[in-house]
Amino acid sequence: MQEQNNDFELIKKFLDGDESAFNRLVLKYQEKIYLLARRMTGNHLDADEVVQEVLMVLYKKLNTFEFKSSFYTWLYRITMTRSINYIKKRSLKAFLPLSGLKNKMNEDFDPLVSFENKEKVVRLEKILQKIPAKQREVFILRNFEQLDYEEISKITGTSVGALKANYFHALNKVKELMNDYENQK
Repeated sequence: MQEQNNDFELIKKFLDGDESAFNRLVLKYQEKIYLLARRMTGNHLDADEVVQEVLMVLYKKLNTFEFKSSFYTWLYRITMTRSINYIKKRSLKAFLPLSGLKNKMNEDFDPLVSFENKEKVVRLEKILQKIPAKQREVFILRNFEQLDYEEISKITGTSVGALKANYFHALNKVKELMNDYENQK
């Protein structure tokens, strides 16, 4: 709640003309925006374009924020929408690189462990590229952002029941593709 109040204070300061308040919001959330855009678009350059677009929208539309939800929920929704629109514009297929997972992986100095971890990440990237956008979105929010269904519902504007169904289908598809991969070895 304290974090939300801090965000609200920064927004109000920016709306009152304090440009540095906007810069503080950007510094606070730019990495989260980038990681989400990266997971959705599949590469650094596309993610950078989405981030720039999100920041421009944020700068122009911050006055429309209604203080009814958390700022992050609002920002996350903008980022998801811009990412999906970007993918559609570029006619890209579903991408989900696990850059966040790569960064979090504990790679010891054992080259064999390092190789096995990298191989797993590459395999998961290929598998997750095949998940439809709606399923991928719920999968990201549940597994990488660790949000509950109610929060995801606020972000996406989708019912909890539909989210659970999408997540169930995504999970089953990942398991099926993992099994297929293991059987090909």
